[in-house]
Amino acid sequence: MKKTAIFPGSFDPITIGHESIIKRALPLFDELYVAIGINIEKKDFFPIDQRVEWIKKVFKDYQQVKVLKYEGLTVDLCKKLNAGYILRGLRTSADFEFERSIGQINKKLYPEIETMFLLTSTEHTPLNSSMVRDILRHGGDASQFVPQEVDLSAYFKKQIR
Repeated sequence: MKKTAIFPGSFDPITIGHESIIKRALPLFDELYVAIGINIEKKDFFPIDQRVEWIKKVFKDYQQVKVLKYEGLTVDLCKKLNAGYILRGLRTSADFEFERSIGQINKKLYPEIETMFLLTSTEHTPLNSSMVRDILRHGGDASQFVPQEVDLSAYFKKQIR
C-alpha cells in the first residue's frame, strides 16, 4: 500500500523551515502533498496561486511532492486522497500542545489517520511565515528565510543609507 502524507498549511510564504521538514520527510512517504489551506477568515499576504507556483518550483526535482490548494477539513482531504498521514513540523513546546490537540481531534474524526511530527532543525526554530511577512511589511529583505526559488524582490524596498 502506498504511504501518502498531507503537509497542510498556509505557506504564506513557504520558508526554509518548511522546505527542510518536507525534504526530511521524503524518505518516509511515497507521496507527499503540500496542501495549501484556503481560509476565508484569514487575509492572505501572497496570492494562493503564487504560493502554489513557488512550492512547485522549490520541489520541481522531487517527483513524490505534489502541491494543491484545498478548503474544508484536512481529514476530508486525507480521505479524498487516500492519505494515511498528516505531517506537521514542531518548533517549540507551544507548537506541540497546539498540534497535539488538532491531531487528537483529527484522529476522532478519521480514526485511520496518523499525525506525524518532525522537529524543526535547530537553526529554523525561530523562523515562521509571520516573521517573513513582518520583515517585508517593514521594507526589509527576507530572502534569507525562504528557499532560493522564492523571489521576494518585488515585495521589499532596499534601504538606502
